[in-house]
Amino acid sequence: MKSFVIFKSNSNPFLKILSLSSFYLQVFLFLLIYVHFSFSCPPKTLIFPLKTQILRSPSKLQFHHNVSLIVSLTVGTPPQNVSMVLDTGSELSWLHCNQTTQNNQPDPTKFNPIQSSSYKPIPCSSPTCINQTQDFPIPASCDSDNLCHATLSYADASSSEGNLASDIFHLGSSDNISGLVFGCMDSIFSSNSAEDSKTTGLMGMNRGSLSLVSQMGFPKFSYCISGSDFSGLLLLGDSNVTWLMPLNYTPLIQISEPLPYFDRVAYTVQLEGIKVSGKLLPIPKSVLVPDHTGAGQTMVDSGTQFTFLLGPVYNVLRTEFLNQTGGVLRVLEDPNFVFQGAMDLCYRVPLGQNNLPNLPSVSLVFTGAEMVVSGDRVLYQVPGEVRANDSVWCFSFGNSDLLGVEAYVIGHHHQQNVWMEFDLEKSRIGLAQVRCDLARQRFGVGN
Repeated sequence: MKSFVIFKSNSNPFLKILSLSSFYLQVFLFLLIYVHFSFSCPPKTLIFPLKTQILRSPSKLQFHHNVSLIVSLTVGTPPQNVSMVLDTGSELSWLHCNQTTQNNQPDPTKFNPIQSSSYKPIPCSSPTCINQTQDFPIPASCDSDNLCHATLSYADASSSEGNLASDIFHLGSSDNISGLVFGCMDSIFSSNSAEDSKTTGLMGMNRGSLSLVSQMGFPKFSYCISGSDFSGLLLLGDSNVTWLMPLNYTPLIQISEPLPYFDRVAYTVQLEGIKVSGKLLPIPKSVLVPDHTGAGQTMVDSGTQFTFLLGPVYNVLRTEFLNQTGGVLRVLEDPNFVFQGAMDLCYRVPLGQNNLPNLPSVSLVFTGAEMVVSGDRVLYQVPGEVRANDSVWCFSFGNSDLLGVEAYVIGHHHQQNVWMEFDLEKSRIGLAQVRCDLARQRFGVGN
C-alpha cells in the first residue's frame, strides 16, 4: 500500500509514500498465543516505552494477501474495530479518525476518539512530541490547542494530517496494550479514495521509536505470504522455526549521520547483485551502494507491492529478461502503456491460456542471503487490461527513476513463499524459501 521511500524533487527532499495498490482484500487477525506484560523489566528493544513489557511467547496473526497486507484488530474503550495495512516501510501507525456519527451510528471505516474513554491526545510539549518524532518526514508541530500535530505527504499527491494520541490496542479477548502512540488523522486526501476507504489506517513496523513493533518491545517479528491462496502468517515476537528451515541472514545497513536521501529507520540491506536464470548480470558494485547523499539504499518493504530498481540496474535486468524470453512471450508493443508508471516491459498472453510458459528466474543477491523470484511471480497480470483476445502481463520489477524514487525497494509480491524474519535485537533479516501454506498449518493457523 503506502510506505516511506526517498525521492528527489526541485524543492527540499522529503519522504514520500508509494501508493501502488489498485484494490485490497479484507484480512483477518486472530491472536492465538498470549502476550504477557511485565512492568519491572523493560525489553531491550523497547526504545521509548509508555508501558514496559516483556514478550514471553509469540503472537500469531493471520492475514490474507493480495495487494496489501491488512490486519484487523480493535482499539479504544469500548473496543472499536479497525483494519490496518502492515507496513515495514513506515514508522507512525495511524487511524482515520472521525469525531461525528451519522444517524447516531458510528462509521465502521473510521475510529471515533470521542467514544473511547481511554483516548488521550498528546500535547506538543510532551517528550513524545519533542524527542520521538525526529525521523518523521515532516517535523511535528503544535496546533491551536497545543496538541502534537503530524502531517504525512504521499508520492501520489495524497496526504493525511492529525494529532498524535495514545489509546489501548486490543490484540485479543483479554490482551491489551495501553498507551500505544498513533496518529489520529482527521484530514485525509487520497488519490484513490474508493480503495483507501476500505481500511482504517496503517500499522507502522519500521525501526523508528514510535513504530508499533518498537513501542511493544518485540525482539523480532516474522511473516510469510502464500503464493497459492494469498493467505499469510504474521508472527510477533521471538520464535523457534528451526524445524521449518535454516534461515540465511543479511545484516541491516546503518548510517548514523543524517543524509538527505537515506531513511535511517528503514530495513536497509545490501544488494550485491542480480541473477537471471543463474547468470550474474554485469552491474557495477558502485551503483548498488548508497552514495554520499544516501541515495541508492535497498529497503525491504511490506507496504509496497512490487520491486523497484534504480534506472541503470533496471535497464540491465530488463534487457536480459527480454533476451531470455524472446520467442517464448509476445511483447506488448505499446510505448504509451507503462503499468503503475514504472513497469514498461509487458507481454500479451492469450485469454484462453491457463498456464504461462517456463520463465527465467530472477535472483536478488544480498550479503549472506538470496531471494529467488520464479514462476508466475516474475510477471503480474494487469487487472482489466485486455488487448484483442489477449490479457496483459507485466514484468514485476519497475524503474525507480520513473517514480522519482532514489532507492531500491523490495516489495511483498516478491516475498511470497519466503519466510521473512526481522530481527531487531541482532539488526538483521532472515530469509528462507518455504511453502507458506504448510508453515501456516504447522503453526496451527487455519484459513
